[in-house]
Amino acid sequence: MTYETILYEIEENILTITLNRPDRLNAFNRQMLFELIDAVDKADEDDDVRAIIFTGAGRGYCAGADLSAGADSFDVSSRYPGEDSENWRDGGGRLTLRLYDCKKPLIAAINGPAVGVGATMTLPMDVRLASTEARMGFVFTKRGVILEACSSWFLPKVVGMSQALEWVMSGRVFDAEEAQAGGLVKQVLPSEALLPAARKLAREFAENTSSISVALCRQMLWRMAGADHPMEAHKVDSRGIRTLGKLPDCQEGVVSFLEKRPPKFPMKVSRDMPDYYPWWEDREFE
Repeated sequence: MTYETILYEIEENILTITLNRPDRLNAFNRQMLFELIDAVDKADEDDDVRAIIFTGAGRGYCAGADLSAGADSFDVSSRYPGEDSENWRDGGGRLTLRLYDCKKPLIAAINGPAVGVGATMTLPMDVRLASTEARMGFVFTKRGVILEACSSWFLPKVVGMSQALEWVMSGRVFDAEEAQAGGLVKQVLPSEALLPAARKLAREFAENTSSISVALCRQMLWRMAGADHPMEAHKVDSRGIRTLGKLPDCQEGVVSFLEKRPPKFPMKVSRDMPDYYPWWEDREFE
């Protein structure tokens, strides 16, 4: 796929995906949705990509949904008359579900305004960093719509229920310092320091770690967030330790530690995920 609304750049095993509609503050539209999903698909199968950073071109991260259709911007039957409106799927949710399934660590480098889907698309990412210029908001109640992008599931898990309710019910836009205080972002940095900090974090994920271990641990943490008992985690832990303990990456991890040298993990996510993965049943939209 040729990308028109995003940039896709790999350097030193780190992929940077830049939302690239700066004249519209990188407002989210259907083309961007499909390009982002394609980019994540591509990155998941590329063993040269060990971590992914998302950021925005220009002065914004993402101003939310493209409202150029005016009053009909959220009217599915009007906007997409050829589609079955009863089975129509929210585009933000299609993206966040794909990010949730990703095998690579995800970092949001929020460089400017991120509201609506611009904020909710960052929730399944693993770490969010923000510049001092960032402003965030879950503005749905001020647009007469509801939470989207599966954010009613993700947001309370990231920031807690009380904070999620406050931000969502007020619909107000807040600054990066409040986002950090509320647990939404890890760190607030000057604009010029944002991407270097994101790349430093990405290198920590990418260097001297097993890509197989990273992929599995990421999925374990996210999926156990919805488990009804710690026994579910114990089942997956036990299966994983039993399986990985006899595989080359584990052997190399132990030997390199004993030999006091950096590890050289031979296994690849594209071909070597263990046979028990995935351990869950995919959910259907029905």
